[in-house]
Amino acid sequence: MPFQGVRHNRGAGRQRPAPLCLGHLLLTALLLLPPASNAAQTCPADRIDERVRISFVQDGDTLMLNDGRRLRLIGIDTPELGKQGVGAEPGAIAARDRLRQLLFISRQQLNLRFDQERTDRYGRLLAHAYLSDNRALTEQLLNEGLGTHIVVPPNTWQSSCYHQAAQAARQQGRGIWALPDYQPKAVAELNLQSTGFHIVRGRVTHLSNSADAIWINLAGDFALRIERSDLGHFQGIDLDALAGSEIEAQGWIYASKGKLRMPLRHQDALAVVTQPPPAEPSSVQ
Repeated sequence: MPFQGVRHNRGAGRQRPAPLCLGHLLLTALLLLPPASNAAQTCPADRIDERVRISFVQDGDTLMLNDGRRLRLIGIDTPELGKQGVGAEPGAIAARDRLRQLLFISRQQLNLRFDQERTDRYGRLLAHAYLSDNRALTEQLLNEGLGTHIVVPPNTWQSSCYHQAAQAARQQGRGIWALPDYQPKAVAELNLQSTGFHIVRGRVTHLSNSADAIWINLAGDFALRIERSDLGHFQGIDLDALAGSEIEAQGWIYASKGKLRMPLRHQDALAVVTQPPPAEPSSVQ
């Protein structure tokens, strides 16, 4: 079907295109956009530290600013786009394209709210971003199931709010949460090639200590590592009471000395699925 902005007359040859104004283009783009999540916007900014313009979208969570800086959105991790002959992960293109659409509506402008750290180890700017209509960009993307919630201390502002947005998307099976790669895996299903991002479930056998970390050991020779410097971010979970519980953890798995390990930095990456059964009373009188 020919584009409606061009008048066609087969008997008269090529005709001059009908003029298209910015308003028509914007209306067309709005009609093509997927509907926003119905979830209420609950992660407002308490201040705005900088207003920026966007040059282009690198992927679902990283942007290039007009001044040449790269911006990494705080609170979300989206699937990786393919590079060097490796294909894109499921959901990566959808996340990138949705981010482009939201920025188009926002006229390529964002309002930034900084956290404790302004840059990461790669030199990227770190910030919570807000669209021109004051919507929290990370919350919107998480609500639509376009990425996973991630907390990297000390940048924990609005972490509980983002966590709720991601959980709502997961419960409704939106976006990546409908994909097999984002379903929980039992520890017994894993092997030494099961590295990268995973959501795992298993029963806690015991906790152990090292000089700089607490280890949550799961049945099946799998352990979660919590740095002692991050223990303050786990105050909502009684770690000492986890033995015997079935838990769920999400993060990046690595193999070390023939065993699988997953570092955790914040309690939002850990959840208790079932508590251990109560101990039976002793029959000794």
